[in-house]
Amino acid sequence: MSGRSPSGELRFQVLGPLRVWRAGTELNLGQTQQRVVLAVLLLHAGTALGRDRLVDAVWGEAVPARATNLLQRHVSGLRRVLEPERSPRSPSCLITWTEAGYLLTPGSCFLDLHAFDLAVERAHAARTAGDTAATREALAGALGLWHGRLCEGLTSPSIDAERDRLGERRLSVLEERMELDLLLGDHFDLVGEVRRLTTEHPLREGLHGLLMLALHRGGRRGEALAAYQRARRLLRDELGIEPGRPLQRLHARILDADPDLDARPGTGPVPGPGLYGRPGTEPPSDGALRPSARRPAAPRPADEGPGPVVPAQLPHPVAGFVGRADALARLDALVPMGGTAGDGGRTGERGGAVVITAIGGTAGVGKTTLAVHWAHRVRDRFPDGQLYVNLRGFDPSGCAMKPGEAIRGFLDALGVPSQRIPVDPQQQIGLYRSLLANRRMLLVLDNACDADQVRPLLPGSPDCFSVITSRNRLTGLVVTEGAHPVPLDLMSTGEARQVLGRGIGPDRLSAEPDALRDIISSCARLPLALAIVAARAATRPQFPLAALAKELHDVGGALGLLDGGDEATNVRRVFSWSYQRLTGPAARLFRLLGLHPGPDIGTRAVTGLAGLAPAEARTLLAELTDSHLLSERAPDRYSLHDLLRAYAAELAAQADPPADRRAAVRRTLDHYLYSAYRASLLLNPYRDDPLTPEAPLTPVESEHFADHHAALTWFTTEHFVLLAVQQLAVSSRLDTHAWQLAWALTPYFDRRGHWHDWAAVHERGLAAARREASIRGRAVGHGSLGPAYLRLGRHEEVAPHLTLALDLYKALGDPVGQAHAHRTLAWLSDQQGRYEEGLAHARSALALFETAGHRTGRARALNALGWFCLRLGRYEEGIGHCERALRLQEATGDRFDQADTLDSLALAHHRLGHVGQAVDCYRRAIELYRETGDRYNEADTLSALGDVHHSAGDAGSATAAWRRAAALLEELGHSEAARVRSKLDAAGSGGPDGPRPGP
Repeated sequence: MSGRSPSGELRFQVLGPLRVWRAGTELNLGQTQQRVVLAVLLLHAGTALGRDRLVDAVWGEAVPARATNLLQRHVSGLRRVLEPERSPRSPSCLITWTEAGYLLTPGSCFLDLHAFDLAVERAHAARTAGDTAATREALAGALGLWHGRLCEGLTSPSIDAERDRLGERRLSVLEERMELDLLLGDHFDLVGEVRRLTTEHPLREGLHGLLMLALHRGGRRGEALAAYQRARRLLRDELGIEPGRPLQRLHARILDADPDLDARPGTGPVPGPGLYGRPGTEPPSDGALRPSARRPAAPRPADEGPGPVVPAQLPHPVAGFVGRADALARLDALVPMGGTAGDGGRTGERGGAVVITAIGGTAGVGKTTLAVHWAHRVRDRFPDGQLYVNLRGFDPSGCAMKPGEAIRGFLDALGVPSQRIPVDPQQQIGLYRSLLANRRMLLVLDNACDADQVRPLLPGSPDCFSVITSRNRLTGLVVTEGAHPVPLDLMSTGEARQVLGRGIGPDRLSAEPDALRDIISSCARLPLALAIVAARAATRPQFPLAALAKELHDVGGALGLLDGGDEATNVRRVFSWSYQRLTGPAARLFRLLGLHPGPDIGTRAVTGLAGLAPAEARTLLAELTDSHLLSERAPDRYSLHDLLRAYAAELAAQADPPADRRAAVRRTLDHYLYSAYRASLLLNPYRDDPLTPEAPLTPVESEHFADHHAALTWFTTEHFVLLAVQQLAVSSRLDTHAWQLAWALTPYFDRRGHWHDWAAVHERGLAAARREASIRGRAVGHGSLGPAYLRLGRHEEVAPHLTLALDLYKALGDPVGQAHAHRTLAWLSDQQGRYEEGLAHARSALALFETAGHRTGRARALNALGWFCLRLGRYEEGIGHCERALRLQEATGDRFDQADTLDSLALAHHRLGHVGQAVDCYRRAIELYRETGDRYNEADTLSALGDVHHSAGDAGSATAAWRRAAALLEELGHSEAARVRSKLDAAGSGGPDGPRPGP
């Protein structure tokens, strides 16, 4: 804002109810949700928040429909209120949209949170200078800015988390001010204030110490000793612990009448924070966002180009996190304030991996919650980004994520284009570790299966830090990788009280101590169970806790997964308690969701699974999410915790007849098969191996796609679901679905470079086809594995599969299938340099396509004939074949393949010296590649066009084409960019550069 307030002087208050004044007049900030948006922006002032992050901060998991539109409307409303003099078309000075998201920049406007931070900083400076009175005055001024709880009356995940953090900080500042009061001799007026605070915060030992010292210095030594005994009884009764050493030492010094406790007012230097063993009040280094500590990043110079991608993949932390002090301290100790992440302050050592696990492998104990919470606390120490992956090591489907799958996800997050990712898995790991070298990054590897799954994902850089959660101890990583184990047990009784208190409220807890003990016992101090009970109690404020405790006792049974042999490890009671209060239709849907393999599901798939209309499905999904039995992690993407999935599947086995369960699985597979089939035809409508899926038993509510871009987006979203669904088809012995789904996935895997997945689905599909003795299925499997293995460089395995495919298609009397196999064999011959053999296969494919009347296949075969003629130096003959192919493609509207044929023609004309015709063909090919979004082939053809111009002596046109090609290739991160740049360098120095060799 350049030091200027928008629309007059604005004053913002968040330390209390949210209020804003302009020129002394308070503003009406509008409806509650608009006030929440402003509060979140103010709490993150100076830091841009992307739309997804802002939506998450405002609504958490309860994201409404059209959340992005609502957000834009609220921001527009705030701009109108805060900047009434701004015209609608002029940019906002206060709330701006940047590439990183919405940014609120207060500038010279007064923000009480900024003023609080500055006052505390002044106090610390005065303390360092030894000025006691100035230190106390600054702290008192900081506390005077508070007018209640942070943003009182408003709630959101972000506000709630900041309310806890800043409330704790305010209390620490208050304790420090009271220490100075004692030092300055104000102990008489202090006793009443400290008594009130010990009542409000009975477990805070520092306050009890201040009360004891104030009483002692006021000549009330007996009351000081009695205050210690009260504190000791409270800690023993509530937490089962003795007071800490600082409080015990103070008690002993009062007993001994230590004269040093009777300090004269105002003497001696200003004490450092933590005079009585209490931690200091410096701004916490927990990684939370602070307006005063955050500054917008300096803009990069215009000529420096885009910087490296900084991923921020951490899931939203649980609001109101409590407890786990020992585990957090152990984690904090592993990432010191100085030095690199893993060197303990000693440079040159390798960063350690942290294992977070539950003793005995108990699920639901809060491993992920702890890891994510701590990661958010320290994320500012890892400025190069944070990576997160759920490795599904203990997923109910039994399908743990392979390390290569995780590596591909990380490479995508790091901005590596698919064309740059190597085929070989070991090379992918090498690229991944190279990208992390010399970068300070935090990795959260969640739900790991074993050490072998984790090892390939560990970075080699000492600047990176890995947090791993698993139900196993991962002893192998401790022994061989130097990992630091952080075992996580059940919560203590005190922590369990805090978890329940966050949702139920301290008044209800205090009113029914017996019921509280029963609830904690029934929940086995398991965080997951405690959270569900707290949510249920909060939605039934009129019910006594005793009634809830009785309900917990009345429902029986135990999840085998969580039954450790005693009541301390039984969570089914809590699940059944929530489940039994669902409506009948919602309960049925919950059970059927246990049959879905995950990891998540969309609404249309739910309609298929349960046989519901879309409107009814949405209503029931809302009921399940409201009951905390289902999570909506992203818009229209629902998921079950693994324990809930296991519980739902168990209920389905008990309540739903086998025929109903099998019908639900069949409907699910029908939905995904027909959706994938439709999407497949949009990606490649002119396949050589056409197929019509098996007819569904009931009408299918499949996905609908506007164009090939929408189809590609759907495939990307459902990638892992489709892999799991195909495995479900195999395990359910619905073999036709298994191999037909593999067929439908082929164009997506080929276009995106997921060649390992391409091979894997067809290997499973082929096994399923063999089991059901389907000749067609076996032919499709062998015919698809050939090109998949060819992409992977497994050339020796290609011919056997294609030979079998030829035989099977012959047995079926399918000339198109035979032609498809011959065309792939021709591709293999080209890769191996056997051009005469490739020409023979291309001729066989052409004859078979002509026999079948398959016009698009015939055109591709003609282009293949032309290509091999070019390979053999028979240019005129090659041109004839390619021109015939192009006429056919134009007649059939096959724009997907016209560009390839034009590229072949252009190369032939160039070799014959027909410069004008070569340029024309290349330009037409480039237009088609651009139309279909094929950026790599557009760049490759631009490079070839530059070669033609260069050979004709047109240096200007050559340079323009090469420069555009190099820019595209560099955007894609493709290694060919260097070759094109070398052409530009040679052209600049006058050196010649010949045309590209034939592909």
